[in-house]
Amino acid sequence: IDEINKRPAIQATRKAYRSFGKDPNRYRVSSEALCRRIIRGLGIYRIDTLVDLINLVSVRSGYSIGAFDADRIEGVGKEGEIFRGIGRGVLNIEGLPVYRDDKGGIGTPTSDEERTKITLDTKNLFVIINAYGEEIPLDETIAFTTELLRKYASAENIRTDIVPAGL
Repeated sequence: IDEINKRPAIQATRKAYRSFGKDPNRYRVSSEALCRRIIRGLGIYRIDTLVDLINLVSVRSGYSIGAFDADRIEGVGKEGEIFRGIGRGVLNIEGLPVYRDDKGGIGTPTSDEERTKITLDTKNLFVIINAYGEEIPLDETIAFTTELLRKYASAENIRTDIVPAGL
């Protein structure tokens, strides 16, 4: 369990958190939290096929991955919003990288927001791979993700874009 935070992708995200003034032990990177659950024998949360596939990619790659119901995302967002982490309640997201829409935050590398979470009714998926440091090449991680989505979720019309941080 002591080696998990030494995985390159997890270590890089933890370093980014520290540079933002956040304690990565208190605001644990989602990929690290998943790996810690496995090592402790707690297993991975089994939610539905889409969530399970994204969690599998996150564990394999070490990248924190946000996956959202794209039909619930509205615009680009504002500061000072309340953020309800899935299964975590209200989180203090000050200092964390946050993806936002007009209604508020939709995700961080720690947790996704309740409002835009994937459900059994999700038809359009929006995925963000937080790659602060490379563990598995990003193109391989994207290919693995799209392969799983096509094979197990009958995904169609997959579009991938690599956007540098800050854009």
